[in-house]
Amino acid sequence: MSAGTYTPRPGAAPLPRMIAAQAVLETRMLLRNGEQLLLTVVIPTLLLVLFSAVDIVDTGAGEAVDFLTPGILALAVMSTAFTGQAIATGFERRYGVLKRLGASPLPRWGLMAAKTLSVLVTEVLQVVLLTVIAFALGWSPQGNPFSVLLLLVLGTVAFSGLGLLMAGTLKAEATLAAANLVFLLLLVGGGVVVPLDRFPDAAQSVLGLLPISALSDGLRDVLQHGAVMPWGDTAVLAVWAVLGLGAAARFFRWE
Repeated sequence: MSAGTYTPRPGAAPLPRMIAAQAVLETRMLLRNGEQLLLTVVIPTLLLVLFSAVDIVDTGAGEAVDFLTPGILALAVMSTAFTGQAIATGFERRYGVLKRLGASPLPRWGLMAAKTLSVLVTEVLQVVLLTVIAFALGWSPQGNPFSVLLLLVLGTVAFSGLGLLMAGTLKAEATLAAANLVFLLLLVGGGVVVPLDRFPDAAQSVLGLLPISALSDGLRDVLQHGAVMPWGDTAVLAVWAVLGLGAAARFFRWE
């Protein structure tokens, strides 16, 4: 046995390993948080089952679950990438967690990458759960899976940027209130369970530009109507993604 075999080797771990470890930690913290589970799992599941089983909202011709499932998938993305991430990051910023992590060997962009990976892992679990439930309720999807994946990724990026912007500019309490309020407003007016054509014409043109409306309608065009690629909704999501990430990078305050 050579000398120094057990000598500590100071230095940071490889960057991919640090990001992966932080992503695992972020995912565990998210899944252990009761409020986050309520937003990310319980509420979307209850809405899907309730509105599919009970004729509360007129969803047009066809099965209600075919209309509702794309919107609930969009809601799941928003609940994780926007609402949940904004609240969690806002309180981490308040309690100085972000400041301390920013001083660690993990670079700040690596921390944001780990948070993004955590969001993606959670969304995969959400999509799998909601898809299984939707199939049990009689869902008959169609369309191109690649188009669905692209819409989900763009929606995730857009909502993640907006969530980080809110968490990095407002106080934690204000972020908590604002994120939940936005969640409720977009749930009602974002085409998730209530079709946009139920709103006045003037409101439809405005609501259709919201990221949740673009994601809901885009997924619905593909999964319900078999569209190849809803380019208009894709463009809206892409614009929100660029604006959200750009504003978050510019105005996010770590302290």
